[in-house]
Amino acid sequence: MKSKSSGKVSARWIPLLSIFFFTIGMIFTSKEFSDLGFRIWVPLESNNMLITQKRRDQEWQIVAEDCTTKRKKGDKDKDVMNEVYKTHEAIRSLDKSISTLQMELSVSRNAQDKGRSDGSSVISDEVSSRKKAFMVIGINTAFSGRKRRDSLRGTWMPQGENLRKLEEEKGIVVRFMIGHSTTSNSILDRALDSEESQHKDFLRLEHVEGYHELSAKTKTFFSTAVSLWDADFYVKVDDDVHVNLGTLAATLSQHRSKPRVYIGCMKSGPVLSQKNAKYHEPEFWKFGEEGNKYFRHATGQIYAISKDLATYISINQQILHKYANEDVSLGSWFIGLDVEHIDDRNMCCATPPDCEWRAQAGSVCSATFDWSCSGVCKSVEKMKFVHQHCGEGEEALWNTVV
Repeated sequence: MKSKSSGKVSARWIPLLSIFFFTIGMIFTSKEFSDLGFRIWVPLESNNMLITQKRRDQEWQIVAEDCTTKRKKGDKDKDVMNEVYKTHEAIRSLDKSISTLQMELSVSRNAQDKGRSDGSSVISDEVSSRKKAFMVIGINTAFSGRKRRDSLRGTWMPQGENLRKLEEEKGIVVRFMIGHSTTSNSILDRALDSEESQHKDFLRLEHVEGYHELSAKTKTFFSTAVSLWDADFYVKVDDDVHVNLGTLAATLSQHRSKPRVYIGCMKSGPVLSQKNAKYHEPEFWKFGEEGNKYFRHATGQIYAISKDLATYISINQQILHKYANEDVSLGSWFIGLDVEHIDDRNMCCATPPDCEWRAQAGSVCSATFDWSCSGVCKSVEKMKFVHQHCGEGEEALWNTVV
């Protein structure tokens, strides 16, 4: 009895134990829910963060891909433009090469025909024996122009060894061009021979000197120059004009790839029918009604033409018409040809202060003269002054890349 009663729980402990186990159950239940909630909500919150981050990454990726696509498209457009430019340059270079070959073929045929007409069986090899050059400059001068020539020798025209060096290193040939007098071996010719032996800067032409024969002299100059030098450009300039050789060379080099160019200060003056006018045009009636103007042509003080045009003049010199004015004649020879006329106002700057202001502004003039005098007024006295204020300096010439 005693042992049985000892195994039983007292009635008074039952409420206490119930409360105890209920409390323990609540604690475990609360912890289980807490743990379950932690396991459910925390992962949900993390998943939302991951989804949001992933969405942002995708958006950034789309933006990056869009930028990359635009960049690639821009680069592609740039590459296309570069290819178009290269193709255009290649076509122009090819066009010039074809034109040059055609002209050289014409020269060869012309020389061959000339040899046959002379009864010679030997074809001239003057084309292959010509010296290479970048530009050949012919300075138009007369027997009476000794002081003018000396004014150029003392300013912008190199002398002696520098003249030879300029030809060899830069391919720039500079010569005074002049013909001969009406009387063979006259005192004028002998004086010129003496001057030539001293300076060695003349190009003697098969031409009888005379003011009204400038058109014929121009044809003869280009024909003679083409026969001696294989140059990219041929330039005619008067002996009372100031020239910056380096600037002129740099200007012409910009048009080197073009086959047929005619460069100078283009003008269109009136056709003068009055006989007492200085630039009277006897054939004024060919230009239409009275008061009409000439076609566009370069002013005669200085102009440049490319190889093909000089060769064209050389081949066709016998049938090219001569007008009273040399610059008009030259312009007329190119009408009907596929020629690009380039109006370059830096080839007709006025004397100081105009050319000086241009030089200070960074735009050095290729050539300078006074329009009122068709050259530098009183050039013998004034050429040195113009050179001091508007000259490019020796370094500019020797540093020129052609």
